[in-house]
Amino acid sequence: MFERLRLVRRDARERNDLRGLLDDCRQLLTARGESNSLVIAARAIERYERLSADGVARFFEVLATEFDPDPGEVLRLAESYAVSRSPDNLIHLWKAAEAPRQELLRRLNRAPNATSTLVAMRAKLLDRLRHDPTLKAVDADFQHLLSSWFNPGFLRLVQVDWNSPAKLLEKLIQHEAVHAIDGWADLRRRLEPDRRCFAFFHPMLADEPLIFVEVALVESMPDAIAPLLDRKSEPETRPDRFKVAAFYSISNCQPGLRGVNLGNFLIKRVAEQLQQSFPKLKSFCTLSPIPGFAGWLVKLESVDSPRLKPATRRALDTGLAALRERHGNDLGALARAAATRDPAAGPDPDQVMLQRLCAVYLTGTSPNEQRPSDPVARFHLNNGARLERINPSGDLSRNGMRQSHGLMVNYLYDLDEIEGNHEKFVNDQVSASRAVLSLL
Repeated sequence: MFERLRLVRRDARERNDLRGLLDDCRQLLTARGESNSLVIAARAIERYERLSADGVARFFEVLATEFDPDPGEVLRLAESYAVSRSPDNLIHLWKAAEAPRQELLRRLNRAPNATSTLVAMRAKLLDRLRHDPTLKAVDADFQHLLSSWFNPGFLRLVQVDWNSPAKLLEKLIQHEAVHAIDGWADLRRRLEPDRRCFAFFHPMLADEPLIFVEVALVESMPDAIAPLLDRKSEPETRPDRFKVAAFYSISNCQPGLRGVNLGNFLIKRVAEQLQQSFPKLKSFCTLSPIPGFAGWLVKLESVDSPRLKPATRRALDTGLAALRERHGNDLGALARAAATRDPAAGPDPDQVMLQRLCAVYLTGTSPNEQRPSDPVARFHLNNGARLERINPSGDLSRNGMRQSHGLMVNYLYDLDEIEGNHEKFVNDQVSASRAVLSLL
């Protein structure tokens, strides 16, 4: 009986909080609400944070319905503007077409520490969006505002080192998304003199990294991840030996900022800073995973790419069939064999075929999909990098075998060619080195 009474009281509080929150939101959008927006916004944020998952879902539903633009008013003003082309009519149309929830979010953001709450709110919204497409416009409004609020011009670039606050170092361990950090000893090796870690911070989330990138300063472009992550390796302390800066991991710390472009600016800012610190650095590259390759390959029935000549497609289809006949789906065995193969024996033909298929995957996968389907490839190529090299035995970890049969890839960031490469990608052209193109 007491448990039932407790649940009834909890449900009543939940309904009261949701009702009060919606009343606060409506009041915020009135003239009276604007003058008292700080107090009302703080109260609304407090009520939102007390909501259960069901209450949050209901709140999002109301945002999607009650706080939409008025379609009749938008149509009327659009017709007026189409006739007059008057600047005043355009301004009125623009104001009418903007969803009232955008202004609501702006006013909620006036509350103390509200920015972090809104970023977390968007993370919950993204989870709901997977099951409820009616929230798509709500998410578009969130992304539009967050892209403005988290403009890279407002962000602070910070080098994280072993002397950084322990709380920040713990967050690196927590948020590392590419190559897990196995405790403090592992983290310390990643912050030695031949390693660097940089993060973006926002003034309103001063203690929360938004995104961070890990860099290895090495003599040549790396072709495997294990040496870079070897915590027992001796750090190189002579800066004159640093010829290449290799970005080997980039991790987003705030799920609510998904879709807000931070990583591309981070890499470019870090490259510029490293070039100033180490003038002898000759090149900037990545050592990147290929997370979708194995999944794509297992579903591949025949190679179908508009970039390839018919004879090349036939040769690749034949090679694909031979790979499956000899190895089934255990193509990771090729990576393990390649790691111990005598270089004098030359490359293994099956491994070369796997690299060729990977080159197809990274440069475009079908006549209707000119751009790569791999998310990491799209990120770097759109960011102005060049597809430089496909490395067998690049990642022999369980995850590397599962994702890409051990293959990894280098993307080259030539600071003089970034803009040109980006323009090519926008126009459905992948910038690739001769070494990669020779595989096609």
